Amino acid sequence: MNLIATRAAGETLLQAFAPRMGRRYANGRNTDHGPGAHKAVSVLSPYIRRRLVLEQDVVVLALASHGPEEAEKFIQEVIWRGYFKGWLERRPQVWDSYRAGLEADLAAMDRDRRLRRDVERAMNGQTGLECFDAWASELVETGYLHNHARMWFASIWIFTLGLPWRLGADFFYRHLLDGDAASNTLGWRWVAGLHTRGKPYPADAQNIATFTAGRFAPRPSDLAEVKEGLEATEPEGLPPLLPLRAFTAPKPGHPTALLITDEDCRVEDFNLAALDICTTATLAGSHLRSPMPVSDLVTQFEADALADSVRRVGANPIALQAADPDSLAKWAAGAGATQIATPYVTRGPLSDWLDEAAPALAKAGITLCEWRRDWDSTIWPHATAGFFKVKQNIPQILEQVLA
Repeated sequence: MNLIATRAAGETLLQAFAPRMGRRYANGRNTDHGPGAHKAVSVLSPYIRRRLVLEQDVVVLALASHGPEEAEKFIQEVIWRGYFKGWLERRPQVWDSYRAGLEADLAAMDRDRRLRRDVERAMNGQTGLECFDAWASELVETGYLHNHARMWFASIWIFTLGLPWRLGADFFYRHLLDGDAASNTLGWRWVAGLHTRGKPYPADAQNIATFTAGRFAPRPSDLAEVKEGLEATEPEGLPPLLPLRAFTAPKPGHPTALLITDEDCRVEDFNLAALDICTTATLAGSHLRSPMPVSDLVTQFEADALADSVRRVGANPIALQAADPDSLAKWAAGAGATQIATPYVTRGPLSDWLDEAAPALAKAGITLCEWRRDWDSTIWPHATAGFFKVKQNIPQILEQVLA
């Protein structure tokens, strides 16, 4: 899979997939045909993840091409990403728990030679379970996995191999081109029975054989029988809902430092002409995904997406690396800016880093300002429980956001 990290490439891919957004997607989306053969699914997620392609544009094209009934399943899958993002925005404690738990799991792996060996075998595709090993290799080599394969892989990692779920989530996050803190963390929690509590996802031998078109045929005895999830590890249940965090919109006429991250590479969608932009910077942050090394494919895709974003706004930017949090204030203050303008940064490693940068910004008298897209503002208030609450409101959501 050779994806080019530009808006133009993403929109070309979008247009090419339009004829398959209807019944063909609904009927074929669950089958994983393997590397180089992902034709029934769009493979747009790395572009949507960075807003090189916008969700509403995808939905508008699906509706125009197939109508609401035939495009229903495709539209639901597009909205899932917004649901997960909103859910994590409302329960940021889950992200904090994941990060703390991952540190503990990595420390345990350092101490426990057997655990380290078993995790390395799983990541290197050396478990002896053909389907799992093939998916591990595909992930590392291409930066992508079919969504159904992600579910099977996570289930086998957790229940058959008995490995810590956060280490598996971290493995995905370090290698997926579309890696997203919300979708990745909550997807693994869903398989483990922690998101929809008490309902883990079992990897089933017949299901794998059927939906890999016979490429793999594991024996039932190869896979664990999943009787319960990991909910006993979180006996207190889900944390309480919190309000969506407050944010400050950029103020026209103020000396502004424009910050472009791969959270949203379509800054040209916002009213830049109203701002007095005195400096522009790109901020590379993919390395923040994990304490472990992040895939070169991921960091290169980020770099190319940021470069494309800069070309489209015609800027001559400074290239920043999310390392010393004080560097953000030094850059903006050095240009005489009193505010930094950037698209909204959702819960995840980059938002953690920006929180660390907040004291230095405050000391320098610089306000971090954000634009939040209408798509997010419309979906997130519904993302308080399971997906059903969002699903039943899709007609109203689309009417509001596509008006």
